[in-house]
Amino acid sequence: MKVVDLDRETVKQGLADGSILVIDVREAYEYEAGHIPGSVSHPLSEFDPAALAELVRADGRRPVLSCAAGVRSANALVAAQRAGLEFSEHYRGGFKDWYASGEDIA
Repeated sequence: MKVVDLDRETVKQGLADGSILVIDVREAYEYEAGHIPGSVSHPLSEFDPAALAELVRADGRRPVLSCAAGVRSANALVAAQRAGLEFSEHYRGGFKDWYASGEDIA
């Protein structure tokens, strides 16, 4: 299994230039309480590889999984890869890093 850790600046640049789709795998209530602007919610507890694959296909950007601190997103990557999806990147620091750095939240 391949897991590539991305830092905040890489994620921020990818969002700014439209190359990255941030997929937030936290629970819906966590996402609703605050999330990275432009991210989409796909809770790990409701993990559906087919829906995730369709989301990425329809969007066309490079998928990057994110969670609170990087643990659930790494687990989601493994689950996605086991389901045959070619995902490999996640935001190592997750929402906590984003928020603690003073970035805008939605």
